[in-house]
Amino acid sequence: MKSSRKSLKDALLCAQTEDRLTVGVHQMLGSANGGLCVHRDPDSVSFCVLAVDEEFECDIALQIHFTLIQSFCFDNDISIVRVSDMQRLADIVGDKAEQLEDVHCVLITNPADGSWEDPALEKLHLFCEESRRLNDWLPEISLPER
Repeated sequence: MKSSRKSLKDALLCAQTEDRLTVGVHQMLGSANGGLCVHRDPDSVSFCVLAVDEEFECDIALQIHFTLIQSFCFDNDISIVRVSDMQRLADIVGDKAEQLEDVHCVLITNPADGSWEDPALEKLHLFCEESRRLNDWLPEISLPER
């Protein structure tokens, strides 16, 4: 579990430096500011992180969005994890989170040239694959402290 925490942080930081993060449910769905609009190009998405907080329990619309995002990821073989510390996730993704009020969903996209491999992301894919074998379809990862 500790290695998956570090792998998640490393993958997010790597994607951030390469400008391959999409932060926010609305950005992910492409409904605001020229978002990714993943339903048009699911192959561009490598990994999905869903962050829950106290707002999640009371926000029916957000729960519906999460259900749709999970379904989309499952249908398109996109690895997906859940984290419970949205503020820590916002700290890791940095500037992108400051521009947005929504850090409930973070996507890591593939590089445009397709020539990249990230060892941290590979470890996360293996973690998700193993979790699915154990019937844990949305594994939770605790983000490491600063």
